[in-house]
Amino acid sequence: MADVATAATPDVPNGQEHKYHFNIVMSCGGCSGAVDRVLKKLEGVKSYTVSLETQTATVIAEDSLPYEKVLKTIAKTGKKVTKGEADGEERSVEVPKDE
Repeated sequence: MADVATAATPDVPNGQEHKYHFNIVMSCGGCSGAVDRVLKKLEGVKSYTVSLETQTATVIAEDSLPYEKVLKTIAKTGKKVTKGEADGEERSVEVPKDE
């Protein structure tokens, strides 16, 4: 059975959300669990899926949650993000610096 974590919150009207997809280097259940925990706590996440098997995380976020904040949150787990997409368009995986 695949190690997949999912969560969901109530829906908001269409057109007011983003879909972010990340390829993440995860070698064990603890790795995917760490990503799961930070996404669960991130305000603005409507739903998400973390898969150890495919080494990916997909996030459905409210319009107010930017890609860069999700990327930075995942990076704080110490896991390397190798590819990222926002609404189907490839985006940088360079983690933004704190100002």
